[in-house]
Order: sequence, then structure tokens, then C-alpha cells
Amino acid sequence: MWKLIALAFVQSALMVACQLLQKMALTRAGDFSWSWGWFYRFFANFHMIGSGVCFAATAFCWLYMLKRYPFSMVYPMLSLAYVMGMLAAMLFFHEQIPLTRWIGIALIMAGCVLIAR
Repeated sequence: MWKLIALAFVQSALMVACQLLQKMALTRAGDFSWSWGWFYRFFANFHMIGSGVCFAATAFCWLYMLKRYPFSMVYPMLSLAYVMGMLAAMLFFHEQIPLTRWIGIALIMAGCVLIAR
């Protein structure tokens, strides 16, 4: 059980890192426009390249988990990304998280432990 939770934690962390880097790449690219310049600024920067690397690592981790564990256990573990995403929003983007979302995070974490048993 703990190995699955550890793998799910790594996979979710990589997924959140991928999406954080995408948001940062979008910020660096400036206001969206259907121009080659905008697409170049978006795709040819460190953040988007890092996002691609994280995405590949996420996919391989996911495939490993699918191979080793039942789908009914593995798929709900993706919800750990919700927890990490909220923490990342608070840490990197200084977003305010209301109490109701913290309660939701606690329920998600409890659900992951119950599913992994």
C-alpha cells in the first residue's frame, strides 16, 4: 500500500510541476496572440521545455503504476494532484485557500488512504 501511495505522490508531484511550469510559460509569453512570435515565446522558453520533461516523466510513472496495480486503485490516486495543486497555488501564486477547500483536501487524502488498502 505505501509503495503505491509513494508512487502516486511522485506522479502527482510531477503532474503539478508540469502544470506550474505551463502557467509560468504562459506568463512569460505575454498576452495571447495568433502570431509566430507569441508561439515562439511560449514554446521556446525554459518553463515550457521543463514542462515537457515533467510530462514525459509523469507518463512513464503513470504507465508503471498501471502495470503494477489495479486500475481501480491507481486512478483515484490522481486526486493527490488536487492536494498538491492547491498547495502549489498557495506557495507559488500566493492564492488564498478558504477553509472549505482545506476540508476538501483532508477528505481527498483520507479517500486515497482508504482506496490504497
